[in-house]
Amino acid sequence: MSNSFSLSFKGLIIIIIFLILFICIFFIPTNPDWSYSSVSNENLILDISSSGYVWPAPGYTRINSYFGYRTSPTAGASSYHSGLDIGAPEGSKLVAVTSSKITFAQFLGGGGYTITLTSGNMKFTYCHVSPYYIVKVGDYVIQGQLIGYVGPKNVYGVKGNQYKDENGNPTNGATTGPHLHFGLRINGEYADPLTLFNWFLLMYPGY
Repeated sequence: MSNSFSLSFKGLIIIIIFLILFICIFFIPTNPDWSYSSVSNENLILDISSSGYVWPAPGYTRINSYFGYRTSPTAGASSYHSGLDIGAPEGSKLVAVTSSKITFAQFLGGGGYTITLTSGNMKFTYCHVSPYYIVKVGDYVIQGQLIGYVGPKNVYGVKGNQYKDENGNPTNGATTGPHLHFGLRINGEYADPLTLFNWFLLMYPGY
């Protein structure tokens, strides 16, 4: 009798576990347009949009200047902003938004020290980065890989650098302080990078 009861009880437990797994797999609702996941890499928590792109500055989501028309923050800066200015202190880690190839890594006028990643018809540009590059042109990087750091406000020894701060010191392109300017081009045309990050638009509706 006790053996029979034990077998029945074990069978009941197995059935319950199977039902829980079945419900979790097939019946938990998801919304692919709003969902994102986080994975750990280089001791970072990487936010991954449901569209498949990693946020370029892990841990920093404050936008100082959005894509589109604006008042120029400093001399030499465009009144039509072709990317996002993400507020992050000097030395903050920057990661590859997707697996791609490094196609540019040098000083670029108003963008200062710049890294460009190319994937198919898309180019992702990281401006005002540290001059101490850890990647080079031709490198293939995987999504979430550390590719550089937010650079300083002031840089020295750059031939032809016309950008200066209020004290006359040369700056890392057209910038008023350390941050990441993140740009996106599709088929050569600038596009709003936030269109890649559905989770950001959900967290900050009507930005």
